[in-house]
Amino acid sequence: MALIQTPSTSPSMRRSVGEIQVINRFVFTLMEILLLSSLCCLSHRYFTHLSKWPCLGCFFSDLKTGKCSSVVEARLLRYWEARNVKRGGELMWVDMLLVDVNATMMQATISAHRLPQYQERLTAGAMYSIADFDVARCTQNFRLSDSSLMIRFNESTSFDEIDDPVSALPEEAFRFCDQSELLGLANTNTQLPDIIGEILSVKSTVIDPPEEKNRVMLICSQAVAFHKQLEAMRVDPKVIVATSINPKMVGGRLFLNATYGTHVYFDKKMKAGEVRFYQLVARDTGLASAAPLLRSYAKVEKMTIAELNSFIVSAGSQEIDFLCTGRVVRVDTDKGWCYVACSKCSKNYSAPSPHLRVGDAIIHMQLEHFGNYRVEMDIADDTAEGTFVWFDGVMMKLHSLRASEAVQMLAEDGVNPEDCRIPPFIADMEGKSYTFQVRVTAFNFTEHHKTFTITRIAEELGRARRQCKYYGGGDDDDNDVPPDNGSG
Repeated sequence: MALIQTPSTSPSMRRSVGEIQVINRFVFTLMEILLLSSLCCLSHRYFTHLSKWPCLGCFFSDLKTGKCSSVVEARLLRYWEARNVKRGGELMWVDMLLVDVNATMMQATISAHRLPQYQERLTAGAMYSIADFDVARCTQNFRLSDSSLMIRFNESTSFDEIDDPVSALPEEAFRFCDQSELLGLANTNTQLPDIIGEILSVKSTVIDPPEEKNRVMLICSQAVAFHKQLEAMRVDPKVIVATSINPKMVGGRLFLNATYGTHVYFDKKMKAGEVRFYQLVARDTGLASAAPLLRSYAKVEKMTIAELNSFIVSAGSQEIDFLCTGRVVRVDTDKGWCYVACSKCSKNYSAPSPHLRVGDAIIHMQLEHFGNYRVEMDIADDTAEGTFVWFDGVMMKLHSLRASEAVQMLAEDGVNPEDCRIPPFIADMEGKSYTFQVRVTAFNFTEHHKTFTITRIAEELGRARRQCKYYGGGDDDDNDVPPDNGSG
């Protein structure tokens, strides 16, 4: 029987299959080579392109000196101009203080010639992404943050405002120092820390800004701005937050001097101040610290003198401020116009003072030459008449002259300062009209109430001058605490 050969067992067919397999292997090998070559080329292009892109998620703590292409997200806390007072106030650069997601603060600087590129974008409190900048070391003096590095904008720096950062950024950041820390930094010029505290009194000397530029130009401008800010407030501030101050010891006393970077915030302007504000409110009133409306911190309402007289009869005992407008009809010269006071706490010399101690000869000598205003006047409007008391701070702001200076000018040998004749600038107040703030206290609701205390002059109607025409200018002293002598 003849054998039938299948195609799979045919020698010719086996050769064909082998050749095909060799060809296939060659083709597959060639394809692998081409594919690997393409992948290598693509990888090179990819990584070369990727290296040109900044790295996201960088923090201030990751930065090193030199050029940096990384992107950092930060909030602009505050910024200010640095000027060269020796060259007529020439602008040198703009300093900024930034904070990142880790609450790390870092100084950044934009030179004057690059400022036009970024100036319109600068907004305190806004959030930004920053890339392609220089990182340099800070100077050892006048440090604004704990970081030893700072950011410098160059010609390639991108500075773009963002609304949705990768991670939430702190809304504010400070470097608060306590008393002992401030004493340790005094006169070192190494750090410019921040402070927060309770305002006990304000003493300022405010004059018109100097016409010629000089080395105190910045201090003058800050003092004027500070004074205007206080004047614009309708109530006396309780808490102050001040940034980048330079502590100094002068004559054994600690002074906190303002710098270019000093920003001042009152009461609840900042969250840190708000927390402190309600702590003080709770201490002073016994109310819960979250209570939003308290005592004189509420809105100051206008009131006629008749309504004021009626209020203390019908309302419950409280402390609150009102605005009144009236004309001075009489100055009570029989009650005097000043009292000899403790130079530290302004209490009447006849009343006990915590600063009067046995053997404290220096303070006793000061007391003999230190006086405070206290003037009683009858003021009327179209509705009624009342007796009002003007204390030291208000009278000084009105006449730009300290009571002690007026005493010296009017002094007579052997005459007690309290018995000096009334100064002419006080006598001339009769017939003039004023808008003033009145503080009603618990004392006004007692049977001993006889007077109201004026705490601030809102407006002297028809007033044209700022200095006392009799004795010239003097210092302002916003210290309107009534003397502790039992009078209202």
